Amino acid sequence: MELAKDFSVNVYTAEPNRGHSPEQMAEMCANSIMHVSKTAHPVIHEQATQFKSRMQSVILEYMKKSVNSDRTTVYNALKDAGHPDLAEAIRKL
Repeated sequence: MELAKDFSVNVYTAEPNRGHSPEQMAEMCANSIMHVSKTAHPVIHEQATQFKSRMQSVILEYMKKSVNSDRTTVYNALKDAGHPDLAEAIRKL
C-alpha cells in the first residue's frame, strides 16, 4: 500500500485583537479530521469533498452553540457575583 504523496500545510491567521471565528475553527477541525487526496479518483474525490463540506457545516453549527452556551455560563456567573452590568455586556456580544 502506497501512501498519498500530496502534503500541504495550512496556516490560519486572525484579525488583530480577536481570536479565530467559529467558521475558521470549523475549517481547521474538518481539515484535521479529514484530508481529500488530490490524486483520488474524480468520483471519490467529489464525494469525499462533499462529505467534508457537510462535516464542516455540522462542526460550525455546534461551535456556534458552544460559544453561546459558554456566554450564558459567563453571564450567569457574573450576574451571581454581583456584576449585572458586566453580565449584560457579555450577553450583548
